Amino acid sequence: MDLFQSEPVAQPLAARLRPSNLDEYVGQEHLLARGKPLREALEQGALHSMIFWGPPGVGKTTLARLLAQFCDAHFETVSAVLAGVKEIRHAVEVAKQQAGQYGRRTILFVDEVHRFNKSQQDAFLPYVEDGTLLFIGATTENPSFELNNALLSRARVYVLKSLDESALRKLVDRALSEERGLGKRQLRVGDEAFGMLMAAADGDGRRMLNFLENAADLAEDGTEIDVELLQSLLGDSRRRFDKGGEAFYDQISALHKSVRGSNPDGALYWYARMLDGGCDPLYIARRVVRMASEDIGNADPRALSLCLAAWDVQERLGSPEGELAVAQAITYLACAPKSNAVYTAFKAAVREAAEHGSLEVPLHLRNAPTKLMKQLGYGDEYRYAHDEPEGYAAGEDYFPQELEPRPYYQPVPRGLELKIGEKLRHLAELDRSSPKQRRKP
Repeated sequence: MDLFQSEPVAQPLAARLRPSNLDEYVGQEHLLARGKPLREALEQGALHSMIFWGPPGVGKTTLARLLAQFCDAHFETVSAVLAGVKEIRHAVEVAKQQAGQYGRRTILFVDEVHRFNKSQQDAFLPYVEDGTLLFIGATTENPSFELNNALLSRARVYVLKSLDESALRKLVDRALSEERGLGKRQLRVGDEAFGMLMAAADGDGRRMLNFLENAADLAEDGTEIDVELLQSLLGDSRRRFDKGGEAFYDQISALHKSVRGSNPDGALYWYARMLDGGCDPLYIARRVVRMASEDIGNADPRALSLCLAAWDVQERLGSPEGELAVAQAITYLACAPKSNAVYTAFKAAVREAAEHGSLEVPLHLRNAPTKLMKQLGYGDEYRYAHDEPEGYAAGEDYFPQELEPRPYYQPVPRGLELKIGEKLRHLAELDRSSPKQRRKP
């Protein structure tokens, strides 16, 4: 007996159930069903470089391996977390050897490709370009932001979706019935227990199988994995919310758009989803303050004060009192009259300030704290508005000499801006009829 011989390491359930062909692959029917784009490319032998973009546990790595098998291609894999240019060059040498000795194409699969920097991404581009290897990258992040344009132009992006109820049910049924899974245990999972597993997995197949395997370890053979067992096992399983990742920005976008669309119920749902996923409530409080200025503005100036107060409550009291105050602010914003007039005006002013460069301040608008400045004409002909009729210097010009006055701010006919618009139209009429209207030289 060899005392130093180790027992084979037991594979996790998710690894044991890895499909051996495309027909066993679960999910992504929008890509792999008959007549769909990726399936068509495979059946026509038109394999190409590609990027799989999708959340964790939806089969990105598995699909890449199956594509290599389907096309009888050599499969090389590197992880962008651990690998660098050295590993990429090694993969290229292997690809050249496979092509020269066996006439086989090589698929280089790069997991978490978004973690490669620009120089690392550039390292394998020439070999993708000349056909030395086919590149398949997997990422959970938006390729538009994380991958350089040169790589994106050489690879087709396929979006992989979270696994739905039907796909997750297939995984569980296979795990319970197949010998390589839990078939020998003769375990059962009822509908209510499956619902708990599905909610905890949140569309992640690997996570679903891991939960099922953990539950099976606690159950006796021939019994049912029940709700009580799962409750003790799952505890507080957070839904998917990757701070800084795609889900993060998607959900804050959904919250913002619900507020802008005057839907307090939708806004509260996305707020609750973000909290449930572990988002910092202070981050949401800061974004809510932004919404008050961007989407409500002067239609209801009270909104900004209320949001600042909610932010203050969150900082002072924390959870759950602070979260309730932020919820109050969110519902107020959603129900308030909407105006992006200030936001639009500010963007226009910023754009023109950049376009026209450093135009000088007209002399009549300059301050004159010294005798020399007064001698140079600083402040000459300035009209003090408080001394004018209605407290308004009708016809005065507050723009640089090279620019005609222009109305950046256009109040909307809602909320307080209805009154503001009336006031500005009245002042514009005073300007037009004023004998003191300043003319450009």
